[in-house]
Amino acid sequence: MTIQINADRLWASLMEMAQIGGTEKGGCNRQALTDTDFAGRMLFRQWCEDLDLKVTVDAAGNMFARYEGTDTSLPPLVIGSHLDTQATGGKFDGVLGVLAALEVIRVLHENGLTPQRPVEVVSWMNEEGARFTPPMMGSGVYAGVFTLDEARGRTDDDGVTVGEELDRLGLSVGPAPMDKEIYKYLELHIEQGPVLEAEDKVIGVVTGAQAMRWYEVTVHGQEAHAGPTPMALRKDPMKAVTQIIDQVLEIGASRPDSCGTVGRLQASPGSVNVIPANVYMSVDLRNPNEETLTQMDQEFRAALEDIRAALPHLDIVCDQIWHSPCVVFDPALINSVRDSAQARGYSHRDIVSGAGHDALYVARRVPTSMIFIPCRDGISHNEAEHSEPEHCAAGADVLLGAILDTLGLN
Repeated sequence: MTIQINADRLWASLMEMAQIGGTEKGGCNRQALTDTDFAGRMLFRQWCEDLDLKVTVDAAGNMFARYEGTDTSLPPLVIGSHLDTQATGGKFDGVLGVLAALEVIRVLHENGLTPQRPVEVVSWMNEEGARFTPPMMGSGVYAGVFTLDEARGRTDDDGVTVGEELDRLGLSVGPAPMDKEIYKYLELHIEQGPVLEAEDKVIGVVTGAQAMRWYEVTVHGQEAHAGPTPMALRKDPMKAVTQIIDQVLEIGASRPDSCGTVGRLQASPGSVNVIPANVYMSVDLRNPNEETLTQMDQEFRAALEDIRAALPHLDIVCDQIWHSPCVVFDPALINSVRDSAQARGYSHRDIVSGAGHDALYVARRVPTSMIFIPCRDGISHNEAEHSEPEHCAAGADVLLGAILDTLGLN
């Protein structure tokens, strides 16, 4: 008989976690290292300790809950995701991966299955990058993308650092993240896109992820009164900003599978009747092919040079703050996921991730893959984010099957 997860228990866990930082519109606001994030961590810790799992936290605030194997010297198989959310996030992004992993451990425990190798559930610190940038920070420190000091030094909009919040919450006293040994890593996640729903597929077998680059662009002009200052005599940064936005959208639309996004725009001082002194904007470029993304980067930088030349009275500063190269996941784990979906009767298709996930960084160090399930209308990073209970259960079931296969327990 094929063992399965408890769908009702998984859904109840998701809904109970959603009450922490719950919003009026039905979403969640548990931004990284806030008190609500900490409350979510403590609920997760309690559930783990109810199973007698050993919970540890490393110096970057990554949480691990260990289900012991018969050979404690072996590096653990790690499954999970993250518990932090966007400011107006949903109930499932990241959280499903952590709580489905916990449900897998509950099933192993109930069925008296003790693997040779330990299994650990992880909740990575600050995957979202909503309060502190860049995103995927805890897994990035583990993977060596950032140093711990670099991560600790990042600030939020109020000037509070990651390090200060880790210290305040007592999350900075553990071992160095870089010293963590992991055998393999598998992560369940909602798709955050419309493909699975559009094709009526229940499971996405994730084979890799597209390449991404993030930039911070600031255009400096001259603050002045909006009424007495003639248009021809202004040093208005908005003149450059509109052209930059046009270029980003054009570059994103110029190739198949490419994306170009301006997600944040902030004028200072931000008064209705004041020409801004400067305008900050974020830029996000993506493509599944690393070489193509490099070409997009070159086109974007060339466009900035042209705008600078046309508007010499403005100062345009561009910093690339994040680069996630194209990722190819582990063939053995991909096969385990595909076989699990097939054996359990779920419709499935191979898919490339269009979003960033902790798995992308972890894959730089250890064999890694992911499982996707549909989300309604492809909406995520939104309070309307929703996945059906049966899809959540299916994803957790496939995760269980893949874990049993990887551990040699099936």
